[in-house]
Amino acid sequence: MASSSGRPARLLAGIGLVLVGLLAGVLVMLLAEEESDTAQVARIVERAGTAEEAGTTRTASVPRDWQTDGPPPAALNRLFRDVAEDVTEGVVSIRVASSAEGDGENPLGQPAQNLGSGVVISPGGYIVTNSHVVEGAERIQVRLTDKRQFEARVVGTDASTDLAVIKVDGEDFSVVPFGNSDQVQVGDWVVAVGNPLQLTSTVTAGIVSALGRQLRIIEDQFRIENFIQTDAAINPGNSGGALVNLKGELVGINTAIASRSRRTEGYGFAIPSALVERVVTDLIAYGEVRRGYLGVSILPVDADRAEEIGLRDIRGVYLEEVQSGSAADRAGLEGGDVVISIMGEPVNAPNDLQSLIARQRPGDTVAVEVWRDGTARTFGVELMGEDTPVYQEWLSDLQSGGASNSDPPEYQPPDDGGADAAVTEVDGWDVGLRPLTDTEASVFDADAGAYVAYVESGGRAAAAGLPRNVVMTRLDDTRIESPADVVQHLSAASGPVLVEVQRRDGTPAFYEIE
Repeated sequence: MASSSGRPARLLAGIGLVLVGLLAGVLVMLLAEEESDTAQVARIVERAGTAEEAGTTRTASVPRDWQTDGPPPAALNRLFRDVAEDVTEGVVSIRVASSAEGDGENPLGQPAQNLGSGVVISPGGYIVTNSHVVEGAERIQVRLTDKRQFEARVVGTDASTDLAVIKVDGEDFSVVPFGNSDQVQVGDWVVAVGNPLQLTSTVTAGIVSALGRQLRIIEDQFRIENFIQTDAAINPGNSGGALVNLKGELVGINTAIASRSRRTEGYGFAIPSALVERVVTDLIAYGEVRRGYLGVSILPVDADRAEEIGLRDIRGVYLEEVQSGSAADRAGLEGGDVVISIMGEPVNAPNDLQSLIARQRPGDTVAVEVWRDGTARTFGVELMGEDTPVYQEWLSDLQSGGASNSDPPEYQPPDDGGADAAVTEVDGWDVGLRPLTDTEASVFDADAGAYVAYVESGGRAAAAGLPRNVVMTRLDDTRIESPADVVQHLSAASGPVLVEVQRRDGTPAFYEIE
């Protein structure tokens, strides 16, 4: 997204933990599709060159001497060049225009109304990107590496995975083929391609630093996070771009960075291609992701819990509750069980279980191995769709309990606030601010700012999505040290104001208040 003239540095700056993109621990969700309905759609998502159907695996020809000794430096250099050449043609620049005047940044720090990236997944013009890149879009322009431009429309978005599919009209577009993210291992070379900081067709390389990362950065109650972590340089604008292996196959969609400086510091995160492929198939078929539910509330297993239930190793996921009548209940799972594998795949964290179930369909039967009363037992669980009556009240309760538009709780000053805890009401924004206490400065990792004590429903700040219990640190390019600074800045401001806040986990977020 092009920066506005008043604050280019702010819009080009990276942020901490960008979504650049999701199930809560209370719920396991999966993609709900009937095989007969999606067989044709799966053929749309083709693999480049060979036009193989989605779900097949392409085996690259590797010279025999490379299999044992690895490629010589010149050959490795040629390999990276070939990957860069092949992949860049299938990675596009996405420019988004919305109803808001001027340019701004979304709460995840990505210039959501400006510039992002996308990956062409079919010759017919289907493109996968991040949901936050196209959020609120009224007009989407896609630019190819050969400088051709197309108007695009949104096919469907999925907030739970921060994925979206858009479509341009045309044919014979260059495609980035899907690879198998399940085969990715820590230490593998990977290449990131995108449009960071408005630098189009940028290629960076690195290795896979970790797998299965859960960061709690996607702001959706039913988020699914199982990121691939890489040290390939990723910056704002890379959102929705490609992470590929050395065969040029898509193994992830770049979505986030972890940074204190709001620029890359060597920690980037991508959504695994196995999950991407399942989500986009639903979005193309239905315009939405149809999910089913296992029907359990889950918790991680720590050392104390493992000792309490007699586990020899600290592993698995603890079933805190099994919903009566759910798929898990009908199969015989019970609260207190510890899930140690799904379909033979080890489960050691809640997001392991969530991501494995999310790749199945309602009606599929999955083998769930649990630890109960000192022994391992395996149950066949037939997964159920969200239209099952037993889930409807449960899901309604969960969603209403997590609603973000509920009235804010009555403000209570902190214990160490003293006289400085008086709340300043900001006229026009319908928010209450007060100075930071020493305790909050430590908790929020902020040396200055104005604490957001409340946000009134229906106000301008609430409409922009500004939450309470954050620290306001900047307005546009002005550093905020107290509520008085906010009032002074607004008295001279004309038009929208870009607000930077610090979350409780120390990461920044951005909101544009008109």
